[in-house]
Amino acid sequence: MFYYLAQYLHDAVAGTTWEDPLSWLRLFRYITLRSAGAAVTALLLSWWLGPKVIAWLKRLKFAQNYLDKAEESGDLVARLLTKKGTPTMGGILIVTVMDLSALLWAQWTTFLQLTLLSVLVLAGLGFFDDWAKITKQSSAGTTSKVKLAVQGLLGLFIAVYLWFVPSTTKLVSEVMLPFYKYPVTTSAVLGILVTICTVVGSSNAVNLTDGLDGLAIGCTLIVSFVFLILTYIAGNAKAASYLQVPYVPGAGELTVFCAAMIGAGLGFLWFNCHPAQVFMGDTGSLALGGALGIMAVLIHQPFVLVIAGGVFVAEAGSVMLQIGWFKYTKRTRGQGQRIFLCSPLHHHFEKKGWYESQVVTRFYILCILCGVVALSTLKIR
Repeated sequence: MFYYLAQYLHDAVAGTTWEDPLSWLRLFRYITLRSAGAAVTALLLSWWLGPKVIAWLKRLKFAQNYLDKAEESGDLVARLLTKKGTPTMGGILIVTVMDLSALLWAQWTTFLQLTLLSVLVLAGLGFFDDWAKITKQSSAGTTSKVKLAVQGLLGLFIAVYLWFVPSTTKLVSEVMLPFYKYPVTTSAVLGILVTICTVVGSSNAVNLTDGLDGLAIGCTLIVSFVFLILTYIAGNAKAASYLQVPYVPGAGELTVFCAAMIGAGLGFLWFNCHPAQVFMGDTGSLALGGALGIMAVLIHQPFVLVIAGGVFVAEAGSVMLQIGWFKYTKRTRGQGQRIFLCSPLHHHFEKKGWYESQVVTRFYILCILCGVVALSTLKIR
């Protein structure tokens, strides 16, 4: 909105005595300025609205008063500070602040609209899941089939839309790999499958990582910083040409969205750090993960997300390996066996005796290393 208002005022005073005094309005054309504005706006809004949202969630009794899956199975050592009664659905704060800041500072391009629409859909899915858990007072929530169906349909919609629009067809029809500057294939079917898997996988991976205070939001912040750089380069013709990465017209506005996500994430981490005053719940984790996946698709770098989000991949992979090996050994040996002491992976290390803050900090370090490797793909080709 600020971009359009600045453009309107600049054009209105053109040729008048006000043209020079208001020449600073041209600064709103720069993505860097608007990204900084979006980040600061989101951060300040989070700090201002955070206590109010937390108090509101407490009044509505939107709190986690049930055992999570790790505690239900008895696989997790009792924590020093109980998390029961802590308000959940804090993702409402993240999504509201993030979307509002992006709308205020970004140009309302098709890419931004697709991202915002996807975030709202996934936040709605997460809200429904959180609501089901609270009302049933169990960790069951929405069935995995419903989640996968909604996420899959969203990914399919994005893939088909991009494929049918001539200017974005290559985002789907050409599949890019990290460390390689040319498309490895031009299969539209494969591209659609990659798009769906990126959206579904990223959304669920962040959701599975959300199990310790500050873990999911902190790792999301780190990956968002990586995509702040990637989206800016993808939307800049000269930078993309120099680094030999796909140039995507209009992708620069996703940089503003990334900045808004970073500001909202930092503001939420203020309240979510140990001991957490609020949890993001599936309302936030599904939306944030989906946003990362969608942006990776829109800048033609879905597989770079696998590297940048290595911690998310490890968390999701630990769950799939644990379930798969348990079912296999139960069928072949008569008794299910486990690879990890507990899954997702962060609970495994808790079971080994690591303090919660140790797990979170060390996962941050690993996430930063993954981000550095992801950024190296810009130069190593």
